[in-house]
Amino acid sequence: MTRTSLPAAINEVAIRDPVMAHLVALVGPIEYRARDPDGPFTALARAIIYQQLAGRAAQAIHGRVLSTVGGRLTPESLTAVPDEALRAAGLSGNKLASLRDLSSRVLDGTVDLSRLSRLGDDEVIAELTTVRGIGRWTAEMFLMFQLRRLDVWPVDDLGVRQGYGLAWGLDSPPSAKELAPLGDRFRPYRSIVARYCWEAVALFRGGTDPALR
Repeated sequence: MTRTSLPAAINEVAIRDPVMAHLVALVGPIEYRARDPDGPFTALARAIIYQQLAGRAAQAIHGRVLSTVGGRLTPESLTAVPDEALRAAGLSGNKLASLRDLSSRVLDGTVDLSRLSRLGDDEVIAELTTVRGIGRWTAEMFLMFQLRRLDVWPVDDLGVRQGYGLAWGLDSPPSAKELAPLGDRFRPYRSIVARYCWEAVALFRGGTDPALR
């Protein structure tokens, strides 16, 4: 099956819905974010480190962890470093346990990152969420940005819910349960809609359509 290009997917969701057409006109075409150049393990390890931290704090800790493990996050480099050194770099106990679990599962083959690109979205989520500290949202972000899947609908993401509410003029952001069926008409390109919802948060800040300002 031929994979749909990103521009074609953007055009399709704009055709299907006037609100999406308006968002695309305001924002312009989005592009794929760069994949982690060191591969899927590094992307997941970075996601664990960044969880529940502000940007600058997360960057600082990530940088110290990289220095501690010798410049590259791999299962082998993490395993070679004692807990005390990683805690000194700023990792919490929970994040350290998550990184240890990810490393051990990759090394023993319980989680095979090399095959994820061949799995369906639900299969990827099921495999990744066996790792301590990787929930559905983290797996969805991995699907969207590392695997570049076009039909991910992260209903638990506050930014997506807020952006949807603002763009479609709702009185309040939809709950995750309410948002889930609202993406159905955009299948199989819900990732595109989610990304434009994130853009809408900044565009419609204050509740005003920027085109009317």
